[in-house]
Amino acid sequence: MKFVNYIAQWRSAAKEALDHTAITLKFLCWLHVTNNYLCSPTHVYGPSMLPTLNLAGDVILAEHLSPRIGKVGHGDLVVVRSPLNPNRNLTKRIVGMEGDTVTFFDPLRGDATQTVVVPKGHVWIQGDNIYASHDSRHFGPIPYGLIQGKVFFRVWPLDVFGRVDQ
Repeated sequence: MKFVNYIAQWRSAAKEALDHTAITLKFLCWLHVTNNYLCSPTHVYGPSMLPTLNLAGDVILAEHLSPRIGKVGHGDLVVVRSPLNPNRNLTKRIVGMEGDTVTFFDPLRGDATQTVVVPKGHVWIQGDNIYASHDSRHFGPIPYGLIQGKVFFRVWPLDVFGRVDQ
């Protein structure tokens, strides 16, 4: 009889462990899908997006659906995988779409302006603070596929909590 009670307790504990494991796996799958395909938080810091984003750092939410269905355009703030360092993400504003002619001023290269036509399948991105931004003026237009998400909400700091103005 002791043996039967022992087996029943073990079976009950095993069932409970499997139930908790299943719940944990479902949560992790949901988290993966949400973070990679719907919306993810991103920490943004540095002077390149002043005054839109803070120098000390903001936590923003970027949704991933718009770039996948082609719904990003002029003036949108986007999270982009860096073309120079794929382990790094950049947050910049889209200034030009494919076929657009972009005239820009690079303060590091003198007072002359340059004009570029954005090739098909590419976008031109720039930081709001042109004096402290490493962007398309330095590495050229970026492929549309490097756009990771479109910024839509600021979570931190709390005094500017809310939608990010485009």
